[in-house]
Amino acid sequence: MRFAIVESGGKQYRAVEGTTIDVDRLAHDLGTKFNLERVLLMGDGDTIMVGTPAVDGIQVSATVVEHLKGPKVVSFKYRPKKRIRVKGGHRHQYTRLMIDFIGKAGEERKVEKPVAAKNEPKVEKAEAEEAPKAEKQVKAKKEAAPKSAVKKTEKTSEKKPSTTKKSDKK
Repeated sequence: MRFAIVESGGKQYRAVEGTTIDVDRLAHDLGTKFNLERVLLMGDGDTIMVGTPAVDGIQVSATVVEHLKGPKVVSFKYRPKKRIRVKGGHRHQYTRLMIDFIGKAGEERKVEKPVAAKNEPKVEKAEAEEAPKAEKQVKAKKEAAPKSAVKKTEKTSEKKPSTTKKSDKK
């Protein structure tokens, strides 16, 4: 697993092959591939290359996945007893980048992806478990219907005692 520390917009980000990072908004269209200019550090297993200030000959290629807004930040200024209340807000603009390749220019290698185990046996078990549950739910609904009807009739037949008192004097 290769990783690199890259600089974009005056900030440093840890870029790992095959993952995404959110950087300050860039003026690139969706799907555009480009290289990040400043690579400050590159690591590949036990090998680490540190730049002074940047590593020469290493490129980090990225693809623009989407442009998005960050979380809403609310600022509220308040001065008591003076009727001063100022509310303002802000949402920062970000660009999500997919890191495609980290390495020397012209180097040929594929990004390592984790291998997923086959889910076929798990699916069969899940289907087998769902069938009895469905039958139990149907039986439970049938049994619950008569009970609820009985409860409704009991509630309607009950009369509430009146709270007003009638006086016997006439």
